[in-house]
Amino acid sequence: MRILCTNDDGIHAPGLEIIEQIAKELSDDVWVVAPEHDQSGVSHSLTLNDPLRLRELGPRHFAVKGTPTDCVIMGSRHILGDKGPDLVLSGVNRGRNLAEDVVYSGTIAGALEGTMLGLPSFALSQEFSLETGDRPVWETALTFAPQILRKVIDIGIPKNTVVNVNFPACAPEEVAGVLVTRMGKRNLGFLKIHERRDGRGNPYFWIGFEKADAVDTPASGTDLAAIAAQCVSVTPLRLDRTDDAFGEILKARFK
Repeated sequence: MRILCTNDDGIHAPGLEIIEQIAKELSDDVWVVAPEHDQSGVSHSLTLNDPLRLRELGPRHFAVKGTPTDCVIMGSRHILGDKGPDLVLSGVNRGRNLAEDVVYSGTIAGALEGTMLGLPSFALSQEFSLETGDRPVWETALTFAPQILRKVIDIGIPKNTVVNVNFPACAPEEVAGVLVTRMGKRNLGFLKIHERRDGRGNPYFWIGFEKADAVDTPASGTDLAAIAAQCVSVTPLRLDRTDDAFGEILKARFK
């Protein structure tokens, strides 16, 4: 099995080394194609107005001056040659990708691009806490990811589905289990705009995050609830975002 690894944290991110180690538990034919710089939050952005610069760092290791989407396309349609990848692994992201995160995440987008290209694809993310922010417990992802990937691959991933896996911010022996979940929903009141001034007194802005006064109780069965319970969350996400139920209502209205 030929595996293509990418991420959104950049070619030098420690999580990329972790995803490569996980991939090598499954195969000895592992390729790494990742962004030259941090691309967190770029979602499924595709570079069309600038050239893509490619840098070879070593055998089967490449950096692309572009997005995770660019990296998967470059890897599968150019770098790996006629024999493309059989599997795409995106991550391991430093920080969780739950609920609405999947819309913003470059990690998820890398896996989604693999799915769009007809390849079985996984996004993997390691949650960190205030205490472990500088040193996420990568051992948890290393311990659980290979067995989860094997089980899902053995079953077979539907053609238009990507699998989003999140590991809780605790040691492997403290993990309470593995749960198959649905995408949760958060109160996004913590999103804030921070205004500052440059040296000339002109305003500029940062999109920032503030700690919520009270933490919402996540709905049962969601990815948020699983991580809160120190479980690994495995969420199958569909590429087709059609709201069939509302579509039927619209059909009746437009008759």
